Amino acid sequence: MSQAPVLLQTVALLPSLERQLAERYTVHRLPPPGAEREAFLAARGAEFEGMVTSAATGFDAALLAGLPKLRVISSFGVGLDKMDLPAAQQRGLPVGYTPDVLNDCVADLAFGLLLAIGRRIPEADRFVRAGRWEAKPATPFALGRQVSHARLGVVGLGRIGRTIARRASGFDMDVRYHSRRPVDGVEWQHEPKLVELARWADFLVVITAGGAETRHLVDDKVLDALGPKGYVINVARGSVIDEAALVRALQEKRIAGAALDVFEREPRVPPDLFTLDNVVLVPHIASATVQTREAMARRVLDNLEAFFAGQALPSAA
Repeated sequence: MSQAPVLLQTVALLPSLERQLAERYTVHRLPPPGAEREAFLAARGAEFEGMVTSAATGFDAALLAGLPKLRVISSFGVGLDKMDLPAAQQRGLPVGYTPDVLNDCVADLAFGLLLAIGRRIPEADRFVRAGRWEAKPATPFALGRQVSHARLGVVGLGRIGRTIARRASGFDMDVRYHSRRPVDGVEWQHEPKLVELARWADFLVVITAGGAETRHLVDDKVLDALGPKGYVINVARGSVIDEAALVRALQEKRIAGAALDVFEREPRVPPDLFTLDNVVLVPHIASATVQTREAMARRVLDNLEAFFAGQALPSAA
């Protein structure tokens, strides 16, 4: 029997995925940054044919330089902003990732957050738990914003953006989107200026790619255009929204509210957000269901198995 390919695993992964990797390959974990990692790569870096990483961890050119015999990279996740793809391309390294299998779950969470902030569901939960509903004299709970028939602006109309837009039809929402170029074959109106989309929208869902090109795409101007009756929902990358500007807009009630799955410096969340009722915060859970994470794990394995069988990767970046 031929020897199993040797893989470098850069981060903790789903236990079921780690188990299957260990059954198929010889797997070693990358030590944390520092002297131990440098010594490990100097001693063993030439052993590795494949690398398994995640969208949250990625890889850089320095790590690749320590892996001279690397032939393939397979990432758990859909984000590419933490991966030095030009460095991989320069080496001719195929990079696999896990698109499509998480579209539904991310779209589900986007609408969950939209409903949560628009109808003030977490705030209402706190109201009941605090005993304010049954208090004497009674304290009326504040009114929310109707979601059905509202105007939905989608920032980025890739795979997940289109899935979110389709979800909106169940709520009879009017949908428009912003992207650098119009998307062929879709029914929704393209808005070339993000500020104008924000000015039009009741709910602005951010689902564009992260990275330098979209850093702080949603800034003070966009938030001011969204206005005191508008809500922003971010299920993309924290870097896409100017977080300091967002905090100010929420504090000053220049926008109605925000629902955030992602943050600029995860897992750090700006402490000022904890004091506000007009924000919903969740810990980057858009793809965090059993079904989707298992499907992502299968795609990581599929990308590796295809490569070592001499085939094209099913999902190449």
